[in-house]
Amino acid sequence: MNYQLIIVFLIFAAALFYLGRMIVKSLKPSGKGCGGNCKCGVDFSGIETPER
Repeated sequence: MNYQLIIVFLIFAAALFYLGRMIVKSLKPSGKGCGGNCKCGVDFSGIETPER
C-alpha cells in the first residue's frame, strides 16, 4: 500500500468519527428541560414586529 492510500483512509476514518460524534451529541439529552433546542424559556413579549 502506498502512503497516499493510507492518508485517504485516515481522512475518511476521521470524517466518520466526526459525523458519529455529531450524531451521538444530537441524540443525547442535554438536560436543559425541554430538549435544549427549543426556545420555551424566552420571553418574546417585548419584541415589536414591523407593520406591513
